[in-house]
Amino acid sequence: MSFRGKVAAVGVGLAGIGEAPGLSHLDLTAMAAKQALDEAGLSFSDVDGLFAANLQNIFAPLNVGEYLGIRPKLSEGTQIGGSSPVAHLIWAALALDAGLIDTALICYGSTQRSVAGKLLSPSTSEPLIYEMPYGPRYPISSYALSTSRHMYEYGTTREQLADVAVAARQWAALNPDAFMRGPLTRDEVIDARMICDPFTVRDCCLVTDGAGAVVLTRSDRARDCNREPVYLLGAAMAHWHRQISQLPDLTQTCASETGPRAFEMAGLKPAEIDVLELYDAFSINPIMFLEDLGFCAKGEGGPFVENGGIAPGGRLPVNTNGGGLSCVHPGMYGIFTVIEAIQQLRGDCGDRQVADAKTAISHGNGGHFSSQVTAIWGVQETL
Repeated sequence: MSFRGKVAAVGVGLAGIGEAPGLSHLDLTAMAAKQALDEAGLSFSDVDGLFAANLQNIFAPLNVGEYLGIRPKLSEGTQIGGSSPVAHLIWAALALDAGLIDTALICYGSTQRSVAGKLLSPSTSEPLIYEMPYGPRYPISSYALSTSRHMYEYGTTREQLADVAVAARQWAALNPDAFMRGPLTRDEVIDARMICDPFTVRDCCLVTDGAGAVVLTRSDRARDCNREPVYLLGAAMAHWHRQISQLPDLTQTCASETGPRAFEMAGLKPAEIDVLELYDAFSINPIMFLEDLGFCAKGEGGPFVENGGIAPGGRLPVNTNGGGLSCVHPGMYGIFTVIEAIQQLRGDCGDRQVADAKTAISHGNGGHFSSQVTAIWGVQETL
């Protein structure tokens, strides 16, 4: 089954990036959704497919649909962590291609910062029975464990991890919507307050408010919308575990599975991708994902990112909005990888625009390196 080029993104929206006091997560979701639909030249009444998962509603599609006044023919709200909105692309593409729906809205909103970082949900309160007796601090302990193993096995250095955070901040400095835009050096990352060895606070994603939305339709209908379509060329998802102790190899994620499958559907190779948007919950994430997705060999992610390798002007543009480390991270970041990839391919990114970008990846991560979803996008000439 392939939906290569059969569906396209025709609108995106952002709202409440950073801090949005006095607004609820549903308020922010509605604002982002309205912006995305306006871009496409569509309205809420056109939406017949709704895809939503968040950390503040158990029945997210029901709550979001009610708030937006949508009565969908089909909805999907599978919760697999921060990669969920990227996974929703797959279900939306299948439903659109099958003719079950005509217009899909994928949306996410959170007020994590406004509620002091306390999002109560089954995903954050469920006991992880093999690990909880040891008192880990979730999710950071899990990522720190993988990081320490990667450093041990491959010689990845503290400086290379810091370079990931510095690159993110350099991209964020070019993005007026980013939450943290001030200068950041390698030494400042390393000397910042320790959170969980080897991570300092600057190795860790932000805690912000924010919402995002994407509108998809079939390619034949997309050409009648207001904006130039950006086509979904391939996508794949996988999950191997829930608890980090059950990951067979702490240095390899199932992105090593989703990447090849997505590339096969897209008919592309890593060398043909112009822009990468990788879920950077922590500074180790881009290093691991660059390896697992095939942009470098296992163990070479550290040298790949070193000394500005993924920063503006580096060998490969990665997390061009500033990522979860410097732009926005309201509990789940996946939707923002999708939006930035689409905006880059439409040429909408101003000072951070990657010249002549024709292909892009949105890669989502959920849980403790648990779920991985890879989506590949292209402009008209890639079809």
